[in-house]
Amino acid sequence: MKRIVPILIVLGVVGLVVWTGKYLYSKNQPPPEVVETVEPFVADIVKKTVATGSIVPRKEIEIKPRVSGILDELVVEPGVQVKKGDLLARIKIVPDMASLQRAQAQVKSARISFDNARREYDRNQNLFKQKVISETELARFRLDFELAQQELAAAQENLQLVKEGASRAARKAGVATTEVRSTVDGMVLQVPEEEGASVIESNNFNPGTTIAIVADMSDMIFEGLVDESEVGKIKEGMKLDVRIGALQSEQYGASLEYIAPKGVLQEGAIQFEIRAAMALKEGTFIRAGYSATADIVLDRRDQVLALNEAVLQFDKGKPFIEVQTGPGAFERRDVEVGLSDGIKIEVKSGVNEGDAVKKPDPAEGGPGRRGRR
Repeated sequence: MKRIVPILIVLGVVGLVVWTGKYLYSKNQPPPEVVETVEPFVADIVKKTVATGSIVPRKEIEIKPRVSGILDELVVEPGVQVKKGDLLARIKIVPDMASLQRAQAQVKSARISFDNARREYDRNQNLFKQKVISETELARFRLDFELAQQELAAAQENLQLVKEGASRAARKAGVATTEVRSTVDGMVLQVPEEEGASVIESNNFNPGTTIAIVADMSDMIFEGLVDESEVGKIKEGMKLDVRIGALQSEQYGASLEYIAPKGVLQEGAIQFEIRAAMALKEGTFIRAGYSATADIVLDRRDQVLALNEAVLQFDKGKPFIEVQTGPGAFERRDVEVGLSDGIKIEVKSGVNEGDAVKKPDPAEGGPGRRGRR
């Protein structure tokens, strides 16, 4: 028993020395190189540009009054559907005092002429019955009476027009100028003025006060801006995928129908306006003014062999990859590439589906590594 204990101690010391030596040896060895590989895959590659803008009705009509005055009554409010000819508002005329006095003076003058012509006609009619004058002379007095009657009626109509903005005949015909009516079918988007506000008629020198804005909400378009670096790649008829900020879960199709011939400077860059007809979905209401983004498809490849663009390497501008041929062994292969969307790139030749392609280490650097663009 006394001889076993020293032997165990010696064996323990020897074992500890051996373990320490192996541990120190393993610490001095370089770590094994880990090489990441990726495989080619089949995918759809779409190259597109993005335009920002908003959804607006194709036509927004501003309804303006035909007379100046006070907005006496508003019949509609935003969101109401109206038909062409529907009443929107009524205007109360505030007559000009000088015009009112002239109209009243004309009525008085016309009434005096009318009363005088009536007396002369009645007197000569009695003379005609007594066969003192001929029928020809009576016809002259009858004409003077009828003309005076017409002048009085015209003066009275003019006075009512000055005071109320519409004559009796106009009201009977339903064309009173104090009534503001819609000129198109659509939805009332905005009513800028309140009842009691002063409004100005539309004329040659003033656009007039807008009473309401009416638009057809079934015909919407996307209006946006495209950078000058991309505008040369698009053309009328291209398809757009429109996403509305307020309706993130929905995507709408659109067809490009207009590209502005002249750009505008915005935030230091030249931008070109574009318009695209929206394809609305049944049962979905899109409000005017929604902000939106549109993806314009410039080119696409469906179900082609592709690689992540990050695995490409370049030698004198020509792309190549490294394909694994065995454990830790790789061979260089030149590849022919096609369309790229910035992440995936089409590979036309040089690699097959199932190949293990080496993923370069960005820290390696070297003359053969550079970006494609």
